[in-house]
Amino acid sequence: HFEYALAQGGFKSASYVQVMDWIAEKASVTLAQTGRLTVVVQDNGSAHTSRLAQQQWLKWQAQGLFLFWLPPYCSEMNRIEEQWHQLKTHEIAGRMFEHEVDLADAIIEGMQARSSRGNYSLERFIFNSS
Repeated sequence: HFEYALAQGGFKSASYVQVMDWIAEKASVTLAQTGRLTVVVQDNGSAHTSRLAQQQWLKWQAQGLFLFWLPPYCSEMNRIEEQWHQLKTHEIAGRMFEHEVDLADAIIEGMQARSSRGNYSLERFIFNSS
């Protein structure tokens, strides 16, 4: 199973909190149904460690979502980097995009193709545009 969020433009703390709230809601269901915790492994990106995000950590833990921090500057340990590398190398290599939305569509299509070939489920967080 692979979950991701795709944001056009910048990805700031508020967007990160929206995504993590979505994951925390799912973690809450998992905890209630199975007793299992959900762990998200992430780097030390500024959105991940912002004051806004830090204010949510205890709430997320109460929902069964725990954060595990990678050491700084260890991209080789960050599994998402592997996924983005494969996506860029195989699904969108050599393509040029005139508009941001075209790139977003290519990423979505590439993620769907990878999940089909890898036989895993895929879920994308969709930001509320209001």
